[in-house]
Amino acid sequence: MRELFPRDLGPQRDRLFAALTHVVTHLEEPRLAHYLGELGRDHRKFLATPALYTAVGASLLAAFAHASGPAWTIEAEKAWTEAYGRVAELMTAGAAASEEEGQPAWWDADVVGHRRYGDDLALLTLRPRRPYPYLAGQYASVSSLHVPRVWRTYSLANAPRPDGTLDLHVSRVADGLMSTALTERLRVGETLRLSTPGGALTARTPPGKPRTYIAAGTGWAPVRALLEEAAEDEPELEGRLFVVARAKEYLYGKPDAERFRSLIPGLHVTYITAAPRRPRDQATERLVQALRASVNWPAHDVYLAGPPGFLGEVAEELEELGTDPARVFHDTLPAVGRFTKRPNTHAEWLIEPPPLHWHNPDARAPREV
Repeated sequence: MRELFPRDLGPQRDRLFAALTHVVTHLEEPRLAHYLGELGRDHRKFLATPALYTAVGASLLAAFAHASGPAWTIEAEKAWTEAYGRVAELMTAGAAASEEEGQPAWWDADVVGHRRYGDDLALLTLRPRRPYPYLAGQYASVSSLHVPRVWRTYSLANAPRPDGTLDLHVSRVADGLMSTALTERLRVGETLRLSTPGGALTARTPPGKPRTYIAAGTGWAPVRALLEEAAEDEPELEGRLFVVARAKEYLYGKPDAERFRSLIPGLHVTYITAAPRRPRDQATERLVQALRASVNWPAHDVYLAGPPGFLGEVAEELEELGTDPARVFHDTLPAVGRFTKRPNTHAEWLIEPPPLHWHNPDARAPREV
């Protein structure tokens, strides 16, 4: 099985721990079955077979027994055996359903466009070799031969097009293997792999109801896709758009935002950046001020995209302004390339536990189409 995984297992180890924690803490919730089914669909890209699920289960339980010592009782072993059996059952069922629907384990996509925006951003255009079904606002995991067996998640930056092409916005992260490969080494004519699309940042506001879009950094990608869809389906909508960047030169989405403003007359657009030579966090502070100056938040659905820390801070502010938390839509994604140092001892774990790198555990089911 080792050959199925990348050389660096640190991120994989933490995600496994996070997934197990999520399963244990949500065992009684009905939506757990949906989460595990989607996880099983996604794991087809790793070539996970039923036999491998069995082997992983045996290894996992043996590791628990070894590490737990006297805490590993007959009752604990029985509970974990049943729990893992249920996890494997739901994941393999999700994978089987995906196969029955004719979905491949991944989609090969040719790179037909590669544009650089400054030193840190690449705008990619891909053409999947077979139809790639997705909704505006969703994301896909991406793999490249430049970084074998590594998958990283990127939002799809456009609504579905007649020609089947799709865009990715890739921000290069310091020491990020995949982002560096995609921005600096990838060339037109090469091939990438795409996983089954996921995520729930999809349009769900009833026609005629107001909405707000907030995008920071490459969070502009899914918001751009949603606005492209809205411009086609509901150009009469009333809404607000806040585009946030660390500095004016990073407002790469401004031309598109202006185009959407002309296509959607009821869309009010605000650009927010930090002042020159000021810390990038000032952009978030300025956004909060702008949100507080806006009105009628209880009536708005909010579509929110950006870095994980940004999402939490802004969602908390929106709740204080009167927005229903159930109407603040965003995906929870791993902080790709920014994994913090893991604690080395049990004491360090207890004093300062590391953040868990979820794979979108709280995503609501996508809308029906």
